[in-house]
Amino acid sequence: MDASQRRLAKELAQLATEPPVGVKVDDQSTASNLRVWNVQMEGAPGTLYDGEKFTLQFRFDDQYPFSSPEVVFVGDEKSIPVHPHIYSNGHICLSILTDDWTPALSVQSVCLSILSMLSSCKEKKRPPDNNFYVRTCSNSSKSTRWWFHGLAASRVLLC
Repeated sequence: MDASQRRLAKELAQLATEPPVGVKVDDQSTASNLRVWNVQMEGAPGTLYDGEKFTLQFRFDDQYPFSSPEVVFVGDEKSIPVHPHIYSNGHICLSILTDDWTPALSVQSVCLSILSMLSSCKEKKRPPDNNFYVRTCSNSSKSTRWWFHGLAASRVLLC
């Protein structure tokens, strides 16, 4: 087992025993492949997403934790949260998944950031460029070059 796999095994054990509230790792998704995880997430009580359930897929390359995981919401368009930073194809515009990634972050911290992003949402709506982005983007959210400017984010597509 290489260093990347040891780190993933440690994080998987931590997420299974100490998950953030509303988060649960799908053990079956990790049984055959430690580099692909499905994580169930439930919207926090008292928020716009209260009681809604979503699935995040984490994909880790051989460079993890020195490179960020690819994290997307999976399922049909109706099971992907309607949010200003989440595209209808499941891609997430979140700086810690790209430019602000550091090996000190973990799956648990990514889950907490996404829960926080959902919890702070004031209005359910898609990003203004959702249709264009979904029509022209790569299948991999990591192939998109995101530029972040405060609360608003713009992106340069590398697809």
